[in-house]
Amino acid sequence: MTASNETEPQEVQLKVGDKAPNFTLPSDTGEMVSLSDYAGQRVVVYFYPRANTPGCTKEACDFRDNLALLNEAGVQVIGISPDPVERLAGFREKQDLNFPLLGDPEKTVMRQWGAYGKKKNYGKLIQGTIRSTFLVDAQGNIEAALYNIKATGHVARLIRDHLKL
Repeated sequence: MTASNETEPQEVQLKVGDKAPNFTLPSDTGEMVSLSDYAGQRVVVYFYPRANTPGCTKEACDFRDNLALLNEAGVQVIGISPDPVERLAGFREKQDLNFPLLGDPEKTVMRQWGAYGKKKNYGKLIQGTIRSTFLVDAQGNIEAALYNIKATGHVARLIRDHLKL
C-alpha cells in the first residue's frame, strides 16, 4: 500500500464490474437528472471538458449522429461537463443535440467517476477534465470504462467493441 498525500484526494478510477456512482445534476433544460432515472436501462455517461470547443463539439455530434443506433440497442446517452447549464443549453441548441447535457461546475460527480484529476496537456501535468466514457449496464454496474480517450472515433469503438452493433 502506498502512502497518500493528505492534501490531495485520492484519484478514483472505475473498473468494469464496479457500481456506477449515482448522481443528480441540473440539465440543459433546467430539470434535475439522476443516473437512477435510468434504472433498468443501459446508459452511456460521457464526460467532456467544455461545451462549444472543437473537440467537444465533434464528440457530442458523434453521439448525436449515432443516437438512433444506440437507442435501438436500448442504450441512452448522458453528457456531463463542468459548464453551467446556460452554456449547455446554448450548446445543445447550436449543435441540435438530442440527449441530456448535465452541468457539474463543482466537479463533484466528475471526481467520483475519475473524470477529473491529473492529466497531461501539451506535455504538462495539470488538473482538469479527463475525457472519459462509461457504459453502465441495466443493473447500474460499469460495463465499460474508457479514460483519456480522443474526442473523435471513440463512439464507433464503443459501438463496435462494447455494444457489438
